[in-house]
Parts: sequence; C-alpha cells; structure tokens
Amino acid sequence: MTITIELTDAQAAIKDAVERISAKYDDHYWLKTDESGRFPEEFVADMAAGGWLGVAMPESVGGAGLGLTEAALMMQIVAQSGAGFSGASAIHLNIFGLMPIVKFGTPEQQERFLPPIIDGRDKACFAVTEPNSGLDTASLETKATRTNSGYTITGRKIWTTNAQRATKMLIIARTTPKAEVKKPHEGLSLFYTDFDRARIEAQPIPKMGRKAVECNTLFIDNLEVPKEDLIGEEGKGFQILLSGLNPERTLIGAEAVGLGRAALARASQYAKERVVFNRPIGQNQGVAHPLAKAWAELEAANLLCFKAAALFDAGKECGSFANAAKYLGGEAGFNACEAAIMAHGGMGYAKEYFVERYFREAMIARLVPVSREMILNFIAERELGLPKSY
Repeated sequence: MTITIELTDAQAAIKDAVERISAKYDDHYWLKTDESGRFPEEFVADMAAGGWLGVAMPESVGGAGLGLTEAALMMQIVAQSGAGFSGASAIHLNIFGLMPIVKFGTPEQQERFLPPIIDGRDKACFAVTEPNSGLDTASLETKATRTNSGYTITGRKIWTTNAQRATKMLIIARTTPKAEVKKPHEGLSLFYTDFDRARIEAQPIPKMGRKAVECNTLFIDNLEVPKEDLIGEEGKGFQILLSGLNPERTLIGAEAVGLGRAALARASQYAKERVVFNRPIGQNQGVAHPLAKAWAELEAANLLCFKAAALFDAGKECGSFANAAKYLGGEAGFNACEAAIMAHGGMGYAKEYFVERYFREAMIARLVPVSREMILNFIAERELGLPKSY
C-alpha cells in the first residue's frame, strides 16, 4: 500500500472548499460561542448545505462516498481555521459516528436514518459512557427490556454531547444480563432511536472549555424503542460499536493537530510582531525553539494520522495506528497550545489573543474518546506482546 504525502487534486479541492466556509467564522465568532454557550448553528448549516456532513456516507443515501482520509482532512481544516473543537465537535458525530448504521443497518434503516443526518434535519447524540463504568463498557448498567413492540430502555449515561438539541440518539444498552453471557462484552445491543424528552432528562455538565457544544448527563426512564430501531443483531452491540472506534480516534488526532497548528500560527505571528529590548521576541531562541519543537511534533503526529486513515481506507488493520494517532495528535496539539500561551507571555492568558481558548480545548483530545493510558496499554499488548495489565 502506498501512502502519499501530497494531496491529490480532489483532496486539494476539498481543502479549498472547507477553508472557504471556515473563513466566514473567525476567532471572534468562536470566542462569542465559547462565552455565551450558543451552538454554532450558522456554521453547521453552511457545512450541511455544502454536503460536508455526509463526506464519508454512501452515495446511495446522499453522501459523498469518500474515505476517512478525506474526512480527516476536512475536520483538520475546520479545527485549524481557529474553530478548534468548538467547530469540529459540532459536526464530529455526523462524519463517522453513524458508521454502525452504514455497516450493519438494513437498507430500510439506512434510507430512513442517514439522509436526515446528512442534510441536517436530524441532530444526533451518542450515548455510551456511564457514571459507574467509564471505559469499562462491558460493565454498563443501562438496560433494554424486550416488549411486544420492541424494547424499553432505562438507565443513565454521561458525557453525551449535543443532547440539548438532539432529535436522535445512538445508544448501547444491555439486553442480556452480564451473568447470563459467556463473555462480558456479549449481551449488549445498539439502537438508533428518537430522543424522547418525555422519557429522557438531559442535564448539562458545566465544564472547562468548548461551552458552545455541551455535554450532558442523561436520565432515561422507560424509553420506548421500536424493534425496527435495533441496529444489527441483538447482543452484538459492542462488536458493532467497535467498527466506528478506529475512525473516531483518527479524526480526533487530526483535529488536535489542526488546533495545534492554529495556536502555532498565532504564536509565530505574535513572536514576529512583539518587540521587547528593541528586538522581536521571536529572535530569542528561548521563544523560537519551543515553537519549532511544536511544529516538528505536529508534523510527525499528522503523518501518523493520515497513515491510520490510509490503512482504514485500504481495508487493512489500523487499530494500533489509529490509537497512536489519537495519542500523538492529542499530545502534540496540547504542547503547541501550551507553547503558544508561553510565547504570548501574560497576554496568552487574555481572551483577546484567543490562544487561551485553544489551550482549554486542547485538553479534550488528551481525555477522549479513550485515555492516554489505555492507548498505551493497547499498543503494549498488540505491538509489543506484553501481558494485559487490566
């Protein structure tokens, strides 16, 4: 398999088109959304109108039918524009979050569920994490009980993004008690269903950054789900869910690199313009070297992100590379944002220079969708043959 470094003509056209949309929304726009908590409706509407929400969806349902490489490029450009994770997270779920429906949904489900997501009519949220299970998905406690017409779901979820405005929800719940299955990951089922606010209470979680795209705790009480909303086979939800994990980790890594580049651009410009002791501060190696180091780290992480994407698009095993892309992208993005703050000195702490927002958002890629430590555990086991530690 050949992994190219230069963009193809088609990829360059994607880059140009997404840059044109993103240019309409400058740092002042994103600062206002961060301060007010208002969702970036205009930005999302423009991305939907351009067909970008369906970049990786099949052409048969109105998508562009492109690969993870193009999706990662698109999301990186969004973050790099200054939108950061405030912009990227507003559309992130649309890109690969519903791949379980693409891969395991029936033709009827694909036709019913995917076009409204692509054109922006439906807004979806992803309900997996629970307060008492965290990364231990096999121990989740939300239950789906069979009924004559389908299922009723009761339980709690946490860190569910976009639940305040969601019309649809992708949710995993236990349909067979853990004590009755051979392996702990069995007996879980995946559903894509209406977000019924009469049965679901969504409470926003006050958090450090990305205020415009909220996270929530969900309290679900006897949510009625028709059997037609079960995705794939009952009891195989965890395996189905895994089909979307590698793309998501690759996208997060690419977005983090984009955010780091935005911070580095701001810091480099400031270092050229800010004069102290009759010389620009960027002439001092104490300022220049951390920025140069950040550039090198971002470029290295970027190569790994697009290697993971290329492997995925080629149908090859990419788990370790996708996890490493998320890990290195998150670290490089954070380091670049920290270097940008330090290059600005005290003004890096001021909102008017924007890098403080980048820095707060950079923490996201270090924490989700999987911790750095679990990524290192995975690579130690898969690539180094070391014994499982958890």
